[in-house]
Amino acid sequence: MEVGAASAPRPAPIAPVSLGEAFWVWLRIAALSFGGPAGQIAVMHRILVDEKRWIGEHRFLHALNYCMLLPGPEAQQLATYIGWLMHKTRGGIVAGALFVLPGAISIMALSWIYALYGRVGIVSALFFGLKCAVLAVVLQAVVRIGSRALKNTIMRGLAAAAFIFIFFLGVPFPVIVLAAGLIGYFGGRAGISAFQVGGGHGATKGAIVEDADTLLGEELPDHANPTLGQSLRQALVWLVLWLAPVAALLLLLGGTNVFTQIATFFSTMAVVTFGGAYAVLAYVAQQAVENYHWLQPREMLDGLGMAETTPGPLIMVLQFVGFMGAYRHPGMLSPLLAGTLGGLLATWVTFIPCFLWIFLGAPFIERMRGNKALSGALSAITAAVVGVVLNLAIWFAIHTIFRAVLPFHAGPIRFDMPVMASIDLWALAISVAAIIAMFRLKIGIFTTLGGASAAGVALYFAGILA
Repeated sequence: MEVGAASAPRPAPIAPVSLGEAFWVWLRIAALSFGGPAGQIAVMHRILVDEKRWIGEHRFLHALNYCMLLPGPEAQQLATYIGWLMHKTRGGIVAGALFVLPGAISIMALSWIYALYGRVGIVSALFFGLKCAVLAVVLQAVVRIGSRALKNTIMRGLAAAAFIFIFFLGVPFPVIVLAAGLIGYFGGRAGISAFQVGGGHGATKGAIVEDADTLLGEELPDHANPTLGQSLRQALVWLVLWLAPVAALLLLLGGTNVFTQIATFFSTMAVVTFGGAYAVLAYVAQQAVENYHWLQPREMLDGLGMAETTPGPLIMVLQFVGFMGAYRHPGMLSPLLAGTLGGLLATWVTFIPCFLWIFLGAPFIERMRGNKALSGALSAITAAVVGVVLNLAIWFAIHTIFRAVLPFHAGPIRFDMPVMASIDLWALAISVAAIIAMFRLKIGIFTTLGGASAAGVALYFAGILA
């Protein structure tokens, strides 16, 4: 035998982990889940793959690719998927619910503060600085996703087309995602190399943790082979939990009641929110601001700032939107009670479908590793999302830096045009400083948002902000 020919020793086997032990690990992940889906997925990868070795690299990415194709928050769904792999349905519920819980509590508390004191000078100044920095956060999302997804001319063309269709022509976001998915599906199925660019939010550094060397290993667990009856029962339970409250509100309160509108609107969002929180926020903002009149554009930015600075999925901003919608249309309830119920309702109908997608689809997707058609659909959707998120960044910039906008219409082209004379130089200065901090100085999201908020408060004490 040649010297050095012996293979490296295999890592020691991983001891079985109970659901109780896993609970505290999922709680730890939830408490550290700041910074949007990229940061959240990186935290899960570090803890579950590198540190705990519960799941291997390839299986982790396979699960992530499936979650990327689903509507809804992919990081929360990934936690649910891995929890299900480890401890069946109960494990998925624990992992998915814990991932949402800290953010739900934080956003609800901030919504109360915002509703009660948001118009107080110092609080308003804090949120002024916060929403100026959000522009830098969204631009960073454009760069992160774009650097990974736009590897060739076809992908760049899909991103450009998505931006033009949503920004200038007002094509609904779900239509854009569906079209991109179909293009990618058939392109991948045809074997076109441009559609096989990979997926996932984070690159792996260092040695790869092989599936065989982890707790889950390479084999399918027994619960990944459900009978048809088991799958139908699973679907029925989660459909009832999701849609029964929506149907009850529709029958009891009618279609024009704010709670019915929240239930139906966010149930629709749960079905069409492909591409993550950033991609869908432009559509949510358009509907919540212009159609339902639940809140103002600047308030939407405040809500996103809350979601950026609290743990949990960024899509938790929808809880703030539901809170403000019910708070401003309370009916016979007190505004705060109505807002609380509206926020909880928005959260329920947003996240319950996530469990349905995982528990119904994961057993089958586990057997579809390496499917070229699905990989192509993922690549195309991710490319289109770059254009959609760019649209969101420009929408935020217009409504943050300018105090007034005018609608522009010329044939099929329509968009909000800023009034140049209404530029807010202080908002521009804080936004530019946040962009420099994040892109040039590599300062983290949380620190940048905190600094921008402090700048807003400083302007208030200087007498510049009323």
